[in-house]
Amino acid sequence: MNIGIIGTGYVGLVTGAVLSEIGHVVTCLDINEEKINTLKKGQSPIYEPGLDEILTRNNEANRLTFTTSAQEAFAQADIIFIAVGTPQGEDGAADLSYIEQAAKDIAKNVEHDVIVVVKSTVPVGTNDRVEEIIHANMVAGLQIHVVSNPEFLREGHAINDTFYGDRIVIGAENSIARNKVESLFKSLNIPVMHTDRRSAEMIKYASNAFLAVKISYINQISNLCNALGADVNAVADGMGMDHRIGRAFLNAGLGYGGSCFPKDTEALTYLASENDVNLSIVQSAIQANSEQRHIFVQKVINHFKGEVAGKKIAILGLAFKPNTDDMREAPAITIIKELLKKGAHIMAYDPIVKDVTSLNNKIKYANTKEQCVENVDAILIVTEWEEFVEADWKKIKMISNDAQVFDGRNILTNK
Repeated sequence: MNIGIIGTGYVGLVTGAVLSEIGHVVTCLDINEEKINTLKKGQSPIYEPGLDEILTRNNEANRLTFTTSAQEAFAQADIIFIAVGTPQGEDGAADLSYIEQAAKDIAKNVEHDVIVVVKSTVPVGTNDRVEEIIHANMVAGLQIHVVSNPEFLREGHAINDTFYGDRIVIGAENSIARNKVESLFKSLNIPVMHTDRRSAEMIKYASNAFLAVKISYINQISNLCNALGADVNAVADGMGMDHRIGRAFLNAGLGYGGSCFPKDTEALTYLASENDVNLSIVQSAIQANSEQRHIFVQKVINHFKGEVAGKKIAILGLAFKPNTDDMREAPAITIIKELLKKGAHIMAYDPIVKDVTSLNNKIKYANTKEQCVENVDAILIVTEWEEFVEADWKKIKMISNDAQVFDGRNILTNK
């Protein structure tokens, strides 16, 4: 099929790349001309393992193109995906301005029947709103159906998750549109769930909120384990052997971050509040996640008996998780800001994120982990990159003059 995709952020770019890889002809649209020019060269503006290779291969095969022209992107499209951002507003609600603009752009530029698939994470009822906007502004006589198809991608594993996902959710009110969207993904051989649009929208939010609750739960159990002398990794392993619970997302540490869980949990609690529904479990998870970073910083402060000023502290890891360059809601941000307020001197190292001048210009950046820990007073493991997991920690301790290590990700349990 011919596919148009609005938005070349994380979801749009990965979706476009994989759809072209399985044989569809994809045109990605973005208003950012600099980003489009970069993509035309086969270079990804985001770090995602395996993505550059797929972009280059399908770009050269003329199955994947990039443009700033809506007319060009939609001209031959059988299906148009909306994959624009829905950032969190000040009140916690999702900002739908990009979604609404995308709907208007479709209505004004499409001159043939088409299916519109909302891939962005949106509050329940947004697909209905997209359909209303399109029908109010489109050329009379066209058949344009709107389908919900939420994404379930993990940053750093997005290519694998697209090819080998647990499920594909398709929310549609029209069976012809539903079946056509399903056929788009047929070669992936992933189980497909059919439902109505509102349920599909809710599945995405409910899934992310549940995983956020699971992370916050094990972190609070970890705090109790520390107080009682128990091993949280052993506890998580024992819990995970129960098939009703499972081991995934039971890794105690500094909590969740990134572009999804923080935004989606806030949006879900906002929706609950607007509808007079008590969602205290998710609210507690949000609070616990925030507290976890402060608890970690307090451990560092207590180690120095409150005298952190002038101490040299190494931060290993800046991205919110391994295999991504995403700093959105990263624990490192909170940790660094609090330590700088206390007068600490920060040296940071991340295998991918090399400079975050917007965070604070007082931070110094190392080119290697060895350089980062040289003669410091404390080492903080903030992101569980494989480079840190596999590191020679005896050597690192020696370089640092035996500095205290604060393992924020519990990767050194058996070292």
